[in-house]
Amino acid sequence: MDKITKATALALALSTALASAAWAQPTEVRIGVALEPPTLDPTAGAAEAIDIVVYQNVFEGLTRIDETGAVQPGLAESWTISEDGLTYRFKLHDGVTFHDGSTFDAEDVKFTFDRIVAEDSVNAHREFFEPISTLTVVDPLTVEITLERPIGRFLFDLGRGDAVIVAPESAADNANQPIGTGPFAFVQWDKGSRVILEAYSPYWGEPVHLSRATYVFIGDTATLTNALLAGDVDGTNNFGQEALGVFEGNPQFTILAGTTEGETILGTNNRKPPFDNPKVRQAMAHALDRKAIIDGATYGYGTPIGSAFAPHNPYYVDLTETYPHDVEAAKRLLAEAGYPEGFTATLKLPPLAYAKLSGQIIASQFAEVGIKLELINVEFAQWLEDVYTNKDFDLTIISHVEPFDIGNYTNPDYYFGYDNPEFQALIDTLNGTTDEAERKELAIEAQTILAKDAVNGYLFQLPQTGVWNSKLTGMWKDSPIEGLVLRDIRWTE
Repeated sequence: MDKITKATALALALSTALASAAWAQPTEVRIGVALEPPTLDPTAGAAEAIDIVVYQNVFEGLTRIDETGAVQPGLAESWTISEDGLTYRFKLHDGVTFHDGSTFDAEDVKFTFDRIVAEDSVNAHREFFEPISTLTVVDPLTVEITLERPIGRFLFDLGRGDAVIVAPESAADNANQPIGTGPFAFVQWDKGSRVILEAYSPYWGEPVHLSRATYVFIGDTATLTNALLAGDVDGTNNFGQEALGVFEGNPQFTILAGTTEGETILGTNNRKPPFDNPKVRQAMAHALDRKAIIDGATYGYGTPIGSAFAPHNPYYVDLTETYPHDVEAAKRLLAEAGYPEGFTATLKLPPLAYAKLSGQIIASQFAEVGIKLELINVEFAQWLEDVYTNKDFDLTIISHVEPFDIGNYTNPDYYFGYDNPEFQALIDTLNGTTDEAERKELAIEAQTILAKDAVNGYLFQLPQTGVWNSKLTGMWKDSPIEGLVLRDIRWTE
């Protein structure tokens, strides 16, 4: 080969290499999310923002919930259940390690659940696991859990973020330095800005497609819109419906419109006058015009609800006409309750578009019946402290995004302070029932009680409207459980 031919071949090779590099598929993704998590330990906080980052990504449970809401094997590769429904024996996957290199085994499972049910537990749903009477380590890869009574949704509950497996060596630091067994390991948290995860190469399960995922905290829809259009982020799992038109028809983006488990409510402090009066709550229910709220707050994407249950759930019953929009009926009930001229109250709103928009609409609707609302905007950390923890509020607006969270209404100490022994007994019966037909009947009865008591103002089911780079695939359209699962996300050509 002469010198000219060699030079030409070298140039061609270099050109091909450069072209390949230019067209190489990316392996990193940047995701815009509205809220920064208050902690990165899903076993020590109730905020959905925690699970958005770490659920099934950093941390895993014995089971996991898939996109359809079905239970799949997680760290447990299989299980058997005794005939009486009380004893579960789990066979664990071998060769699993935590991200610090320590080995996962049955002792970690025992530590995790001992920690969840301990007297000083800070787990947001300790009550799900209190029926565990014993947890026995049979051998390093086998655990046996015995319940005090049958729990119809026990395998589902084991797949929640509240039940992810943690190690005794690292559990105390998981709030800021989370160490799990998942396909992604924590890298860094730049507070106020982002969290970075990287693929964990010794992961025990199927390899993931992404090498890195960065969660970027962008609370403002306009800012997120600009970030998407500029390519500063590659997608978001739940974009403000008011601005979706910017991306409709744009081939660079895919819009995924699905459902969530988020029952959006006008949260009401039932322990505080005048809201401790059922007639006042019923009057507020009559004052609500759901269609106007849904059109204004979700641009028509929300689904009206009349109780605390997701419309896509097979146990759902439509109770939206329990207290139909009726201004005169609302005024009459307020007069009967001793408030013929209405009253004033505060409405604390977290920094979420649906909450702020709904709040403005509801304030206008309530003014028609004499209820004057002062709208108070608070940051989410303040909302968690004031409303969720200290119960220092009159009214609020929030979406309850946990699956089957109707059980929250059995806890008189929960932030909205509903205390109904009849309802508590009914949910106890439901939780202990495994027959599907009976469970549905009991669930319908429970929904009906909440609707009639007008415990909260039931507004709409929160939609999930994701906006993603059109070259990304593998995102969940629906959200049957809190989280933004990365395992199937990949770039296509």
